[in-house]
Formats: sequence, C-alpha cells, structure tokens
Amino acid sequence: MTTVFKLMNAKRTGRWKALLQKAVHQTAWRNLALRKVPLRNVALRNVAVRNVAVHKCAQLSALALLLCPLHSSYAQTPDIDPWQAFNRPVFHFNRAVDGVVIKPIALGYQRFLPAQAKTGVRNFFNNIDDVNVLVNDLLQLKMQQALNDSGRLLLNSTVGLGGIFDVGERMGLLKNYEDFGQTLGYWGVGDGGYLMLPILGSSTLRDAVGSVPDYLLNPLRLVTDSKVRTSLLVLDMVDTRVGYLSAEVLIRGDEYSFVRNAYMQRREYLVADGMVQDEFDDF
Repeated sequence: MTTVFKLMNAKRTGRWKALLQKAVHQTAWRNLALRKVPLRNVALRNVAVRNVAVHKCAQLSALALLLCPLHSSYAQTPDIDPWQAFNRPVFHFNRAVDGVVIKPIALGYQRFLPAQAKTGVRNFFNNIDDVNVLVNDLLQLKMQQALNDSGRLLLNSTVGLGGIFDVGERMGLLKNYEDFGQTLGYWGVGDGGYLMLPILGSSTLRDAVGSVPDYLLNPLRLVTDSKVRTSLLVLDMVDTRVGYLSAEVLIRGDEYSFVRNAYMQRREYLVADGMVQDEFDDF
C-alpha cells in the first residue's frame, strides 16, 4: 500500500502513531518530520506527494499532505506521459489562468470566509459527491461500502441540513471516494496515459472518459436556474482550489512533473483500493 495514503487511513482507525513510528524507524530519513492535522478537513482528490531527501524535513500544510517518496517508476517511465508535448503547454496555460483569476479568488475566499462556513461548504459538496460515489460503489459491487455511503447520504441530506453538517462522519460513516474513472480501472481498463486538460487540470485518458458520466450524475445539473447552478459550480471549484494553496510551497523541482507524479500515484491508490506495493509492505 502506498505509504502516504496508508498513514492517512491509519489516522481514521487510531493506528496513526504506531504506523508513523514504524515508518520512521524503517527508513533512512532520520530528519523526516511529520505533523498530524485533522483528517476531516481533507479531501483525498486534493493530496500531493513529493520526494524527500535525507537532509530535508517535510512540512505538512493545512491540506494534511503526508509527504513520502513518489514511486520511482513514475519519474522514470515515459509511458505514463505519452502526450507530454501537448500536456506541458496546457499546464502552463492553466497556471497562467489560475494566477490571474482562480487563485486570487481562492485567496480572498480563504482569508475572509469564516472557518465554520468553509467547513459547511466543503461538507455540502462532499454530500453532493456521495451520489456519484454510491453509484460507483454499486458498479464495482462494493456492497458494504455502498451501505456506508447510502447511510451517509441519507443522514447528511436530512439531519445534516443538505450536507452542511457531516453527521455521518460523527456516526462513523466515513467519506469514500469513487468515480467512473476508478470504476473503469477497477474492471481492468488501463489509464491510457497522463492527460492535462485545459482549465480542468490533471487527468488520464480513462479519467477524462469517466468524467462524462460523473458530470451527468452531478445533482447540481438538476438546478433549473442557470445563474444559481453556475454559481454553485464556481463555488465548488474555488473551494477545491483553496485546498491546494498551502501545498504550493512544498513543490520542488519541475512543477509539471511533480503534479503529474502526485496525480498518477493518487489515482493508482484509489483504483486499487490501497492495494499497491511500496517499501512499507510489512505494515
């Protein structure tokens, strides 16, 4: 299992300290400093991972990024990025648009909106996402997880006032992350290579195809007022962007490669439900 996500899951089950101590003792990175932050403020679609050198200390951001080495295969295998000549210019275009439009809005949102309001917004969109998660649970025949997610959706949509309050988490029904890209991967469809989409950002060919039914299942499409619907979609994008603000200072080296490798590792973990190999297999 990939170390970064294993440690995050350990936080949920109370095994954080034991696993973290074991990870430190089994590596040569004696100077690696990891600091625990609340998991409830983290969406896994916002995780970034980076290489850690012997004399460098990793810093955790408010996004709760557990920084562990990327699989070397991502850095060395060109097969994961067959369209790099297209991807890099699109990446730089996205960065330019982000710097002029999206990031300034996200900075204002982060600075002026109260923490409780930001948590409510994040919970609201997580609850909307649970509709898609539940459908993909069923498509992957994950019946136990589907039971968990249907319970979350029901509780949060009613008692949680439309998802503003995450009542399900307080009752032990933790947030899961599934989408049609993962469903295709679950049934053996290859990722097709890394793909950088204009405005939308990192993807793969498989995830790009999967994003179509993801969009069609989004309950926000049912909002008839186009202004309200557009406002909600923009708010979701800004809320997601806020999650990456603290992570930016952690990027070292080639930013494009960092983003690509982090995305590919995260997707590998999600598609395989954590059953991927790394140097901590004896956890």
